[in-house]
Amino acid sequence: MFHIALYQPQIAPNTGNIIRLAANTGCHLHIVEPTGFDFEEKKLRRAGLDYHDLARVSRYPDYSAFLAAMGNRRLLAFTTKGATPYHKVKFLPDDVLLFGSETTGLPDDIREAFPTEHRLRLPMQEGSRSLNLANTVAVVCYEAWRQNGFPGGS
Repeated sequence: MFHIALYQPQIAPNTGNIIRLAANTGCHLHIVEPTGFDFEEKKLRRAGLDYHDLARVSRYPDYSAFLAAMGNRRLLAFTTKGATPYHKVKFLPDDVLLFGSETTGLPDDIREAFPTEHRLRLPMQEGSRSLNLANTVAVVCYEAWRQNGFPGGS
Protein backbone atom coordinates (compact mmCIF):
# COMPACT_ATOMS: atom_id res chain seq x y z
CA MET A 1 0.00 0.00 0.00
CA PHE A 2 0.97 3.65 -0.15
CA HIS A 3 2.93 5.66 2.35
CA ILE A 4 1.62 9.01 3.56
CA ALA A 5 4.32 11.30 4.94
CA LEU A 6 3.69 14.50 6.88
CA TYR A 7 6.55 16.96 7.17
CA GLN A 8 6.36 18.73 10.53
CA PRO A 9 2.56 18.86 10.89
CA GLN A 10 1.33 21.66 13.14
CA ILE A 11 -2.36 21.00 13.80
CA ALA A 12 -3.29 18.00 15.94
CA PRO A 13 -6.82 17.47 14.57
CA ASN A 14 -5.49 17.29 11.00
CA THR A 15 -2.98 14.63 11.98
CA GLY A 16 -5.67 12.77 13.92
CA ASN A 17 -7.89 12.75 10.83
CA ILE A 18 -5.00 11.48 8.73
CA ILE A 19 -4.32 8.69 11.26
CA ARG A 20 -7.94 7.65 10.79
CA LEU A 21 -7.54 7.84 7.00
CA ALA A 22 -4.39 5.68 7.15
CA ALA A 23 -6.17 3.07 9.26
CA ASN A 24 -9.11 2.90 6.86
CA THR A 25 -7.05 2.74 3.66
CA GLY A 26 -4.17 0.54 4.81
CA CYS A 27 -1.61 3.27 4.25
CA HIS A 28 1.48 3.58 6.43
CA LEU A 29 1.70 7.06 7.96
CA HIS A 30 5.14 8.62 8.47
CA ILE A 31 5.58 11.77 10.54
CA VAL A 32 8.70 13.90 10.29
CA GLU A 33 9.26 15.82 13.51
CA PRO A 34 9.17 18.24 15.13
CA THR A 35 5.40 18.62 15.23
CA GLY A 36 3.39 21.56 16.52
CA PHE A 37 1.69 19.38 19.15
CA ASP A 38 2.25 16.60 21.65
CA PHE A 39 1.21 13.12 20.55
CA GLU A 40 -0.71 12.76 23.79
CA GLU A 41 -2.76 15.86 22.98
CA LYS A 42 -6.50 15.37 23.48
CA LYS A 43 -7.39 16.93 20.10
CA LEU A 44 -5.19 14.40 18.30
CA ARG A 45 -6.79 11.46 20.11
CA ARG A 46 -10.30 12.84 19.55
CA ALA A 47 -9.80 13.32 15.79
CA GLY A 48 -8.28 9.86 15.40
CA LEU A 49 -11.03 8.33 17.56
CA ASP A 50 -10.25 4.69 18.18
CA TYR A 51 -8.16 4.26 15.02
CA HIS A 52 -4.73 4.83 16.58
CA ASP A 53 -4.30 1.13 17.28
CA LEU A 54 -5.38 0.24 13.74
CA ALA A 55 -2.98 2.59 11.93
CA ARG A 56 0.68 2.03 11.19
CA VAL A 57 2.43 5.23 12.25
CA SER A 58 6.19 5.82 12.25
CA ARG A 59 7.88 8.95 13.56
CA TYR A 60 11.28 10.34 12.59
CA PRO A 61 13.36 12.93 14.42
CA ASP A 62 14.22 14.74 11.16
CA TYR A 63 13.96 14.62 7.37
CA SER A 64 17.30 12.81 6.94
CA ALA A 65 16.14 9.91 9.13
CA PHE A 66 12.89 9.76 7.19
CA LEU A 67 14.70 9.64 3.82
CA ALA A 68 16.99 6.88 5.05
CA ALA A 69 13.97 4.82 6.13
CA MET A 70 12.24 5.26 2.76
CA GLY A 71 15.10 3.62 0.87
CA ASN A 72 14.51 3.45 -2.88
CA ARG A 73 10.78 4.14 -2.82
CA ARG A 74 9.48 6.80 -5.20
CA LEU A 75 8.73 10.03 -3.34
CA LEU A 76 6.13 12.49 -4.60
CA ALA A 77 5.92 15.97 -3.09
CA PHE A 78 2.56 17.72 -2.87
CA THR A 79 2.80 21.47 -3.04
CA THR A 80 0.82 24.48 -4.22
CA LYS A 81 3.99 25.26 -6.20
CA GLY A 82 3.85 21.95 -8.07
CA ALA A 83 3.89 21.86 -11.85
CA THR A 84 2.03 18.58 -12.39
CA PRO A 85 -1.62 18.04 -11.48
CA TYR A 86 -1.89 15.00 -9.19
CA HIS A 87 -4.40 13.20 -11.43
CA LYS A 88 -1.89 13.12 -14.33
CA VAL A 89 0.41 10.75 -12.39
CA LYS A 90 0.20 6.94 -12.33
CA PHE A 91 0.55 6.09 -8.65
CA LEU A 92 2.46 2.94 -7.76
CA PRO A 93 1.63 0.77 -4.72
CA ASP A 94 4.77 1.61 -2.70
CA ASP A 95 4.86 5.36 -3.47
CA VAL A 96 5.54 7.85 -0.68
CA LEU A 97 3.16 10.82 -0.76
CA LEU A 98 4.88 13.71 1.04
CA PHE A 99 2.90 16.68 2.35
CA GLY A 100 4.25 19.83 4.02
CA SER A 101 3.04 21.48 7.19
CA GLU A 102 -0.23 23.38 7.30
CA THR A 103 1.46 26.71 7.96
CA THR A 104 4.45 26.71 5.61
CA GLY A 105 4.21 23.71 3.28
CA LEU A 106 7.46 22.06 2.28
CA PRO A 107 10.64 24.12 2.71
CA ASP A 108 12.18 25.36 -0.54
CA ASP A 109 15.26 23.14 -0.27
CA ILE A 110 13.19 19.98 0.17
CA ARG A 111 10.70 20.90 -2.54
CA GLU A 112 13.43 21.85 -5.02
CA ALA A 113 15.23 18.53 -4.46
CA PHE A 114 12.34 16.75 -6.18
CA PRO A 115 12.31 16.41 -9.97
CA THR A 116 9.70 18.75 -11.47
CA GLU A 117 7.48 15.83 -12.48
CA HIS A 118 7.43 14.65 -8.85
CA ARG A 119 6.17 18.00 -7.53
CA LEU A 120 2.41 17.58 -7.67
CA ARG A 121 -0.49 19.90 -6.98
CA LEU A 122 -4.24 19.74 -6.62
CA PRO A 123 -6.14 22.08 -8.96
CA MET A 124 -7.88 24.97 -7.20
CA GLN A 125 -9.72 28.09 -8.18
CA GLU A 126 -7.43 30.93 -9.20
CA GLY A 127 -6.55 33.10 -6.21
CA SER A 128 -6.94 30.26 -3.71
CA ARG A 129 -3.99 29.67 -1.38
CA SER A 130 -4.36 26.06 -0.30
CA LEU A 131 -6.66 23.30 0.87
CA ASN A 132 -6.86 21.84 4.36
CA LEU A 133 -4.05 19.30 4.86
CA ALA A 134 -6.30 16.40 5.90
CA ASN A 135 -8.61 17.04 2.92
CA THR A 136 -5.68 17.17 0.51
CA VAL A 137 -4.22 13.92 1.84
CA ALA A 138 -7.62 12.22 1.55
CA VAL A 139 -8.15 13.33 -2.06
CA VAL A 140 -4.69 12.13 -3.12
CA CYS A 141 -4.80 8.91 -1.11
CA TYR A 142 -8.12 7.84 -2.58
CA GLU A 143 -7.02 8.68 -6.13
CA ALA A 144 -3.86 6.59 -5.70
CA TRP A 145 -5.87 3.75 -4.17
CA ARG A 146 -8.51 3.98 -6.95
CA GLN A 147 -5.85 3.83 -9.66
CA ASN A 148 -4.59 0.59 -8.16
CA GLY A 149 -8.00 -1.07 -7.88
CA PHE A 150 -8.59 -0.50 -4.15
CA PRO A 151 -6.51 -3.51 -3.01
CA GLY A 152 -7.69 -4.77 0.38
CA GLY A 153 -10.80 -2.57 0.22
CA SER A 154 -14.31 -3.86 0.49
